[in-house]
Amino acid sequence: MDFINKLFKEDSSKDRAVERLRLVLVHDRASVSPGLMESLKEDLIDVISKYMDIDEQTMEVNLASSERSASLVANIPVKRIRRQ
Repeated sequence: MDFINKLFKEDSSKDRAVERLRLVLVHDRASVSPGLMESLKEDLIDVISKYMDIDEQTMEVNLASSERSASLVANIPVKRIRRQ
């Protein structure tokens, strides 16, 4: 069902532009393609959604890099933890 929602989700053009700019900036800073970052974000959503309800709209995933290391930084708002 989430897949169908993603297909028909209506984002404003502003939101899409902001997301594209964010991906370009991440690419420039960490030498990671925007496509790879988007795939990583989608994979994180798939895995985390098995255990928690998350707010995908405000989720942020970035790759921070310095001279010696790179860090994956994810801000994922949790709505509810699923009890099993």
